[in-house]
Amino acid sequence: MQVEVLNGTLEQNEIDAYVKHVTAQYPSRRIEKLTLTVDGDYVEIGGRFEHAPFDRIRRITGYLVGTMDHWNNAKRAEEQDRVKHTV
Repeated sequence: MQVEVLNGTLEQNEIDAYVKHVTAQYPSRRIEKLTLTVDGDYVEIGGRFEHAPFDRIRRITGYLVGTMDHWNNAKRAEEQDRVKHTV
């Protein structure tokens, strides 16, 4: 994780406390960059998360699925034969 301090300086223990705080706020996300902007007695926290993978889930033939890789031939044929409605 890249940490950038703007408009002033912070001691390493303060930086570590901000990193710990943000990591605790977003436990399932990885932080790519953390920006700490010093404004007198206040510190503004900004940052950027790493790209989160996204899995698409669709309803096909009554089932919620991400992919059809594990379907047998009969279920694949059912999906191929279905009427696709467009709006």
